[in-house]
Amino acid sequence: MPDSQPSASSIITLTSDFGTQDQYVSAMKAVILGLHPRATLVDVSHDIPPQDIMAAAWILKNTAFLYPSGTVHLAVVDPGVGTQRKPIALRIKDQFFVGPDNGLFSLIADYESFEAISLDNESFWYKQRSNTFHGRDIFAPVAAHLANGVSLGELGPPISEIDTYRWAIPIDDEDGIQGWVVHIDHYGNLITNISEELYKKVALDHMIKIYVGNTIIKQLSTTFASVPDGEPAAIVGSSGMIEVIINKGDASEMLGVQKGAPVSIMVKD
Repeated sequence: MPDSQPSASSIITLTSDFGTQDQYVSAMKAVILGLHPRATLVDVSHDIPPQDIMAAAWILKNTAFLYPSGTVHLAVVDPGVGTQRKPIALRIKDQFFVGPDNGLFSLIADYESFEAISLDNESFWYKQRSNTFHGRDIFAPVAAHLANGVSLGELGPPISEIDTYRWAIPIDDEDGIQGWVVHIDHYGNLITNISEELYKKVALDHMIKIYVGNTIIKQLSTTFASVPDGEPAAIVGSSGMIEVIINKGDASEMLGVQKGAPVSIMVKD
């Protein structure tokens, strides 16, 4: 592992499925600030659906690299807490990531080179530990130490592989594209695994029909307001993926579509 690493940043982001009703997020922040009082803490989201590792992976993919160089991203969605799954830290590009090795960093590490270590050096952990709250006892203090300038190599030994999940890749041919809903956001928008790039390759300049649930959409729109209130549309969202939306409505609820549902774009000449 190279000795050099990006300059430390005082920014630490937090992503979890803890919600804000209980003490869990506050406890992690307390540990971080006890070690790094000048840290800037940014809450990305604590409303990840419980145990939904890939929802957190999606949010990390779409936010992490917008932050300044050296930012530390603390992510805890950890249904295997206390088991043999490793606690890890990674450097990807000029950003650091801390969390469980359970697929949480799949959507970044699958497409980018990374350096990873297993967090074996317990001198950087919280002094009192439980088997059920590694967010407070391992990940929060490690994030604080990284933001304070501790190198990855001091935190533990290098590892060459991390656990990854993979979303199904959309299928395309001359007749169209078969994809799936991979994420549903706060508004109920149905985000698919069909990229704008793939859409342009297969369906641009053709008449199309988009099938989702029992609904047929006949064109790709440019904005939410391109259709009347309460009507469905398909757009290219801010993530660069095709989304099915309801103007001023909840597409998941109104169309009866959940994560994993098929979305087909059929081409007609």
